[in-house]
Amino acid sequence: MLFNSYEFIFLFLPVVLVVYWSIAVRQRNWRLLWLTLASYYFYAFWNYKFLALIIASTAIDYWVGPKIYAAQDIRTRRAWLSVSLLSNLGGLAFFKYYNFAADQINGLGGMFGLDYLAPVLNVALPIGISFTAFESLSYTIDLYRGQVKPARDFLVLACFVSVFPRMIAGPIIRYAPFAPQLERDPRTRAHADDAMNGIYFFVVGLAKKVLVADVIAGYINPLLTGNAYLQLGLLGSWGVMLGYSFQLLFDFSGYSDMAVGLGKTLGLDLPQNFNSPYKAASIIDFWRRWHMTLSSWLRDYLYIPLGGNRHGEFATMRNLMLTMALGGLWHGANWTFVLWGFYHGIWLVLNHQAAKLRLETTRFKFLLHPAPTRAATFIIVVFGWVLFRSDNLAMALYLWQSMLGLHGIDWHNLHTLSYGFWAMLGVGFGLAMFAPNTWQIKITPKLRYAIILGMLAAVCVLMLGQRSPFLYFQF
Repeated sequence: MLFNSYEFIFLFLPVVLVVYWSIAVRQRNWRLLWLTLASYYFYAFWNYKFLALIIASTAIDYWVGPKIYAAQDIRTRRAWLSVSLLSNLGGLAFFKYYNFAADQINGLGGMFGLDYLAPVLNVALPIGISFTAFESLSYTIDLYRGQVKPARDFLVLACFVSVFPRMIAGPIIRYAPFAPQLERDPRTRAHADDAMNGIYFFVVGLAKKVLVADVIAGYINPLLTGNAYLQLGLLGSWGVMLGYSFQLLFDFSGYSDMAVGLGKTLGLDLPQNFNSPYKAASIIDFWRRWHMTLSSWLRDYLYIPLGGNRHGEFATMRNLMLTMALGGLWHGANWTFVLWGFYHGIWLVLNHQAAKLRLETTRFKFLLHPAPTRAATFIIVVFGWVLFRSDNLAMALYLWQSMLGLHGIDWHNLHTLSYGFWAMLGVGFGLAMFAPNTWQIKITPKLRYAIILGMLAAVCVLMLGQRSPFLYFQF
């Protein structure tokens, strides 16, 4: 079930909200039970077979959580934590990475005349497993660190893991700040503000998806499917990659906005996930703005435990590279994602080294002006998206060559992509570079805002047509 679908907007969501606010909200247990069951149904709508996986993982964490927290010695605590790690990462590794690993093993074996060392299995990827695994781990790892207490009961933990607004593609939430919200009676909040802000975030997110991301995708997807990219030269390659850059931004930030809006309609606050990332003045700044909840998760649960910047310059660079490479692998079982992580790791290292030059005290301080730094950062990010979007390394290499002009200037693609595409590219550029983001606009329950949002929602609903999943569903 998609947020941008008739069945969600006109059936599932109204039923959930009516029951939630009229009946379930009156008692804490009924409220959590209804929200959990609704979330389970939302997930089962995709594939009911994988619902047992989430329930089992939650049950294991609920059982092992108090044991982690109560363990007196570090070895016992680590032993119980390993149960949670095996449960969450084991499922993620099997469903997402087994076939990738099997292909690598078979490829290596083939070099020595050994065929089919590892069987390739026909297993589907449970949607949203990367997000739920990280969220579940935040609970047990924080228990291990003594930063939270065990869940009061199974309902709290189940609701935390499954709450449907962010279950499929984030933002990534953590138990410590979210669990108290589940315990709190939402009737104590300002209903009018929550309703207005919830509608605002949802409608703006829907508009980003339907009116910008999907329209751009209609132009560029045919040129990035199969071997069609082989006809791209300088103009076409830059056109489709700029288009993809804006498609990805508005698609993913649109989902995050919709999730935040849905949370507010339930009296829950979800964290900000995007803060105008293409306005970033450096790669460090970019990762403070793009997929913010993943960046902070990788920092707190991977980079810092690896040693962070506490053990010298070389160790800091190593930890950055490892964190980004694993962050890339988190996105998908393909060498393109691993190299995309390495790519950003290299730029982060260079960024940190450049900061030590203190250019602001030299005659080259003009290089730190926002215009050139933002432009350079954006170009670096776009080149990185080539790896992110490519099906394989050969495709990425060809697109890079085309963007450097090595495959000529394809004037015909100016017309192939059409004037409508270039107009949408301008719209995406203007919104991403100059407009305030969703979180920077503050609205209050007033008639004029309701009319504007109503008109925008009507346009979006009229544009809802063919099934168009969000890009991050594949991760």
